[in-house]
Amino acid sequence: MIEDTSQSMDHELERPRGRWLRRAVVAAVVLGAGALLYPSVSRWARSERSVSAAQIRLGQVVRGDLVRDLSVDGRVVAAFHPTLFSPARGVVRLQARAGAVVEAGQVLAVVDSPELESRLKQAESLLESLTADLRRQTIAARQANLQNAREVELYGVRLEAAERAMERAERSREQGILNEVEYEEAEVALRLARLEVENAERKASFEEESLAFEVSNRRSLAERQRLGVEELRRQVAELSLRSPVAGQVARLDVQDHDAVETGQPVLGVVDLSAFELEILVPEGFADEIGPGTGASVTYEGREWPAEVQGVAPEVEGSRVRGTVTFVGEAPQGLRQSQRLPTRLVFETRRDVLKLPRGSFLEGAGDRRVYVVEDGVAELRRLEIGAISVSEVEVLAGLEEGETVIVSDTRRFEGAETLLVRD
Repeated sequence: MIEDTSQSMDHELERPRGRWLRRAVVAAVVLGAGALLYPSVSRWARSERSVSAAQIRLGQVVRGDLVRDLSVDGRVVAAFHPTLFSPARGVVRLQARAGAVVEAGQVLAVVDSPELESRLKQAESLLESLTADLRRQTIAARQANLQNAREVELYGVRLEAAERAMERAERSREQGILNEVEYEEAEVALRLARLEVENAERKASFEEESLAFEVSNRRSLAERQRLGVEELRRQVAELSLRSPVAGQVARLDVQDHDAVETGQPVLGVVDLSAFELEILVPEGFADEIGPGTGASVTYEGREWPAEVQGVAPEVEGSRVRGTVTFVGEAPQGLRQSQRLPTRLVFETRRDVLKLPRGSFLEGAGDRRVYVVEDGVAELRRLEIGAISVSEVEVLAGLEEGETVIVSDTRRFEGAETLLVRD
């Protein structure tokens, strides 16, 4: 009995040692778990709010080149798209349909203008009359000049006869066979002959000048009428509306055999060999673009270099209209009114800190951003520079390699710290 009892008591003395061992193991496990959970608990304890990582968008601060640009929608238009107008009142006869491919110089429409054609015929008839009158006057002037020349020659012959008679009278007077009366008569005859010659020459010169003036006046009238006829012929020729370029008929502004007025649009033609893009730029960027501003047009997965050709001076619905032309080679296969993504390049900043652009720019009016580190996002002040379509320049407040929340942060209501849950 005593042996049995002693053996039982020996077993009871070993039981407390095993219990303490189990307690030590449990304590070690608890302490290990606490050490592992301490960072998470610490982050949770010092965070004002929490957010799931799936609900935000993160971006990393990197160093590189930042291109400040603007994306707009470009509409393809023909660089040369003239409109043909009616040169006179009449009835139009169309020679081509909308969409037809035409050659340069091809007749596209004809305006029948009886009024203009009648004026041309009247002008041509008057020109013939004035030309005939000029010829008559020229012939009459020649005849009159010939008649005056004959008179001058005749009076010259009389003068020669009077001079010879005077010579004879002087010799006879010296010989004493001519009295004074006869000598004086010969002298008077010579003086009269000389006066007749002088008068005939003056008359011929005056009539020649007068006839030349008349001929010149008739020639001027005929020349003026000829110029008028040429102008009317030009107007009649322009009644046939010809395509100024090889291209396509873009539109018809009238129907066949419609009555048209002077200056009324008839049809439009587009030059399919040269295209440009029409863009609408927000008014806020109007001062930053001008002729020569760089651009890039995306077509069939490729970017084509271009530049701004011109900017309209007026604002249309808070937007400004501009024109972009291709630099060098232009893409093939463009179509009128086709829409192409266009990027305007204002400037390129080299080797700067930058981060992806996001809604945080609108959410933080005082330019603050959440910097994420070890699952905690802390609010930090940020100084930004240039802003492009996809990136933002960082001037101060961030370091290269840091991660920030670039999505909308307005729902965090300015909390200084956030717990970012996986």
